[in-house]
Amino acid sequence: MAKRTLVLSLAAALAAVGLIAALEPIRGHAETSGGALKPVAEFASIADASARSKAIFAEASRVLTHPRCINCHPATRSPTQGEDMHPHVPLMIAADSSMGPAGLACSTCHGPENRQIVGSRLKSIPGNAHWQLAPESMAWQGLSVGEICRQVKDTERNGNRSHADLVKHMGEDHLVGWAWHPGEGRSAPPGSQPELAALIAAWVDTGAECPD
Repeated sequence: MAKRTLVLSLAAALAAVGLIAALEPIRGHAETSGGALKPVAEFASIADASARSKAIFAEASRVLTHPRCINCHPATRSPTQGEDMHPHVPLMIAADSSMGPAGLACSTCHGPENRQIVGSRLKSIPGNAHWQLAPESMAWQGLSVGEICRQVKDTERNGNRSHADLVKHMGEDHLVGWAWHPGEGRSAPPGSQPELAALIAAWVDTGAECPD
């Protein structure tokens, strides 16, 4: 029975690649950048510290709300994919685990690194050694920037991370860093991981205020 389940799971995974390739729109042959992030220095002219803090987080949110990030922070326990954040194919419901359902875990298709697909409109399958869905408490889709901000700094929802932990997470986490190296055919968020970390650090230093 276990062998039959494994065979069925692998078959589903291979079928998924074909389905995704059919559904994904044709994209460019290389990663495309989302442009630049404003450096922290550009916010120095905002005299009020609270207003400056809110403006800095709003700039950082250009990364947090980019499809590379928000696809794995869905409103439900089902990830989305693509630039248009359409439902994941095959349907994945991570009700019991952030690693996917039994028999069809994320690692069935997603390996430790991006994998190119020759002759497919999909171009590549994204991969990372820590590939998984964000916890339910960190669902971002459908939230305003202010709501995401309050959620990010809430220790009861963010994995008990302090402000210092948030800066380290944004600046050093390997899966967060993947967003800027998403594999052929996908856009990357603006800036870079160090630039995001610098903005988060400046946001913390100015009181970690959240946009309205």
